[in-house]
Amino acid sequence: MFDPPADVIAPDRPLRVAVLVKQIPVFEDMVLGPDGRMVRDGIDMHMNDYCRRAVAKGTEVARASGGTVTVFTLGPPSAENVCREALLFGVDAGVHISDPEFAGSDTWATAKALAAALERLGPFDLVMMGRNSVDSDTGQVPPQLAELLGLPFATGVRHFSLHGDRLELRLEHDDEWVDVAVGLPAVVSCAERLCDPCKIKDPEAWATADGSLIETVSAADLGPGPWGQEASPTSVGPVQMIDVERRRQIMAGTLDEQVEQAVAILAEKGALATGSMPEPDVVAGHSGGGSGASTIVVLVEPGRERVTRELLGAAAELAAEIGGKVAALGPGLDDPDDDLGPWGADEQIDIGGGDGATPLVEEDLASAMSAWAAETQPWAVLAPGTAWGREVASRMAAALGAGLTGDAVGLKVDDHGKLIAMKPAFGGWLVAEILCSSAIQMATVRPGVLPLPRPNPDRPPTLQSSLDSPGRSRLEVIRRYRDDDSDELANASVVIGVGQGVDPTDYPKLEKHQAAIGAALCATRKVTDYGWMPRARQVGITGHSISPQLYFAIGMSGKFNHTVGVRNAGTVVGINPDPEAPLWEIVDIGFVGDWAEVFDALIPRLAEAQAG
Repeated sequence: MFDPPADVIAPDRPLRVAVLVKQIPVFEDMVLGPDGRMVRDGIDMHMNDYCRRAVAKGTEVARASGGTVTVFTLGPPSAENVCREALLFGVDAGVHISDPEFAGSDTWATAKALAAALERLGPFDLVMMGRNSVDSDTGQVPPQLAELLGLPFATGVRHFSLHGDRLELRLEHDDEWVDVAVGLPAVVSCAERLCDPCKIKDPEAWATADGSLIETVSAADLGPGPWGQEASPTSVGPVQMIDVERRRQIMAGTLDEQVEQAVAILAEKGALATGSMPEPDVVAGHSGGGSGASTIVVLVEPGRERVTRELLGAAAELAAEIGGKVAALGPGLDDPDDDLGPWGADEQIDIGGGDGATPLVEEDLASAMSAWAAETQPWAVLAPGTAWGREVASRMAAALGAGLTGDAVGLKVDDHGKLIAMKPAFGGWLVAEILCSSAIQMATVRPGVLPLPRPNPDRPPTLQSSLDSPGRSRLEVIRRYRDDDSDELANASVVIGVGQGVDPTDYPKLEKHQAAIGAALCATRKVTDYGWMPRARQVGITGHSISPQLYFAIGMSGKFNHTVGVRNAGTVVGINPDPEAPLWEIVDIGFVGDWAEVFDALIPRLAEAQAG
């Protein structure tokens, strides 16, 4: 029986395992240089948190099989420390890919160098990586690497079983679980909770590792290149720091007086709206109806209606500026009654193929889309910033040699007719303009950040066509299911954030308060670790980022790892009994007290004010 949570490792031969890790700054110490790239000199660096899981699980697999595990890292001389830490944990060897020529590598150039190193020192049966790095959060390198190596890929592995040469995995995607099976060789990326991490953080201990087990690989060793910035089809333009000002006002007086004062402030700030975020008064406009060279493609993920409409609306605006047209491309677009024309599409192209019984997986779709794009040469390709969109777009970018901006929060056309994608970095502390030098420009866009257009009934129906994918189906999808609705969280105007200071036995009381003001619930990592709320509700550096009009923080100290996920909230209200809690630095309104007592007094007044 297929049961990924059993986490059985039963190989039938010695396996060669490669684990790819990244050295990143300690998050709170991140600094950006004048060139828009990370400053590493003088900053404490460590192994990326997701990569720690890959090292631990890769070592376990190698030991169980009687095989070997080799850790690879790409970076400056200081990055050798992550190899040393992995050696102390128990890996057999390290490979440090280091050369000034690698400086300025974007995700495509990074994947290219890593793929070259793996092919030079391989073959490997299993390549493991972290799902993404917390300093950039694009998740592009793993699927780009899989594409360059010609291997199947599974992202966000939460449960891992190996039976002979067959991997059985449970994947943690945005708001769903996906059970899959795939044969070796394969590339997998690891979720944060896959296993206990490799964690030897003492720099003095790193120095004791046997450096002779680390091989340094230069650019010349990997071939003529180009490498680094020269090989990168994206570049960083102007960078804007985002400094969120908070009122930081602690309520004083009796509880009733504090509540009245808070309600008055919230009313003044216009933070008492209820229900879903209001839809902007934007109507999907007409595009210019240009040719293939001015086509903007929107990759349509099945079951993601809202983000598809957001992307189509944005694409239609861009197309109007360049005199182009919009093409929706994806599976399941062959229903004439499901016309995307009112939302901004001029053409919709269905991708069919496979055996007809099983939906095409991301690799198969990317193959068909890449072949189509190589022939038609669209101006830009936009995809949702979801697990599906990241893999499909990343594979396409690797196949096409195209520049890809990950997790964009805004799109525009510059004075030279090129696409500019606005990308947040460093946990949302800044936004950088990313440009593509390639003929085909690509971006994944964070769901929920673009305006949702209203349908335009005056737009003509789309031109409908289709193309087939060969459907290799190397990744077998067993089932997909959801244990929560993250769309509610993404679209809510009022959110209550819950920390471990709220006892789960009090959740029924909390849910009554939630219902009274039309709020959604989210949680800190600890709460989801304990299983008190679904993983889809986690907000923070390793969870979702949200931007409600009103956010309540209860039962939490206010540590950066969570609060970075609500930096863009309109108004933040914090409740904590500790007058010295770090929470007070990021709130507009603060109550020093017990959350239940404050809510008993505050929520009825807010409900009354909302009704009024």
